Amino acid sequence: MTTIVFDPSASQAESLDSLAMQLCACYSVSDSEKELTDAVERFLSGFGHLEVRRSGDTVVARTNLGRPTRVILAGHLDTVPVIDNFPPRWLEPGDPAIRDDVREGHDGQRVLWGRGGVDMKGSDAVFLWLAATLTEPTCDITYLFYDHEEVAADKNGLGKLAAAHPDWLDGDFALIGEPTGCGIEGGCNGTMRFDVITHGVAAHSARAWMGDNAIHKAAGILNRLNAYEPATVPVDGLDYREGLNATLISGGQGTNVIPDECRVHVNYRFAPDKTMAQAKALMFGADCPVALGGGECVATGGVFEGYGIEMKDESPAARPGLTDDQAQALVRYVRERTGRGPVAKLGWTDVARFSALGIPAVNLGAGDPKLAHKADEQLPAGDLTLMADILSGWLS
Repeated sequence: MTTIVFDPSASQAESLDSLAMQLCACYSVSDSEKELTDAVERFLSGFGHLEVRRSGDTVVARTNLGRPTRVILAGHLDTVPVIDNFPPRWLEPGDPAIRDDVREGHDGQRVLWGRGGVDMKGSDAVFLWLAATLTEPTCDITYLFYDHEEVAADKNGLGKLAAAHPDWLDGDFALIGEPTGCGIEGGCNGTMRFDVITHGVAAHSARAWMGDNAIHKAAGILNRLNAYEPATVPVDGLDYREGLNATLISGGQGTNVIPDECRVHVNYRFAPDKTMAQAKALMFGADCPVALGGGECVATGGVFEGYGIEMKDESPAARPGLTDDQAQALVRYVRERTGRGPVAKLGWTDVARFSALGIPAVNLGAGDPKLAHKADEQLPAGDLTLMADILSGWLS
């Protein structure tokens, strides 16, 4: 049984380093979060100023101080699979295993090496430290630790909590601790994945004229993708870069058979100036009935007009969420400490789930996002203290 140990007499840096190591040392690849969730629940239940609830492998701890506003601090507990990077270890200054890009700007700092340090147990450690030490914040706080963020959306603990207990997610502003190097990344692009399909007639390749080659027809799909020019779209002062790309292609039944079907799998990343319906209209036409689980239909307009379409996955975008007073105060704290202003989050994150609930949200967390999921995932200790200082100042 994993127990998270906390020494209230330790310094901030010692406590943060200890919490981050303990979290990383508990194996929690997606589908294996229970042991860590149990430990987090026991840890949070040890503080009398918190009301602790649990749903599945998601834990919610709330202050109830009667403050006029409530902030949600959310972090996922699962990691992607291990790649020879577990158990974790500290790399002391000067260790040749420290990456050059981590050493730069963090010279003289120890570095936590191992799965989950960046994505996102370092940020989880900061949230646990705040939960333990911040007893009189200026706003009420909800601490949220959830499961299954790194896998299919239908397993996501935050999504399940929103469906089962939406009142547990009441709040005015949310912050997700995805790695950002302690800067603010506002909103996120939306994403949809779909197959663009061509059909033909199978025949023996020695008598190709008796068939109709579906793979050859896919050339038109690739031409449209090549002709597409990705846009950079300003939304509430942040620039979101869109993308439309083929990521897989499949077709054919044998080396001597004219293929009767070809599928080009396409991923469209769209800026938060568009709803999902608007994004679909651009790709397939406004009256195209394409829907998840609905099978194949024909695009009536848009980029892929005339082709068969089968939707595979879709998640809406989220606007930056930087206009209210809480967000502006956070922007000021981050700028004072780092000199950095907000930038757009180009990937998709769970800020979109909060946005769908009407709660503005941003990403801010410890660690370099470019190191997430890498085999040599590395988190400089200074990011833990920087994130803790920013959030404790903002919340108190």
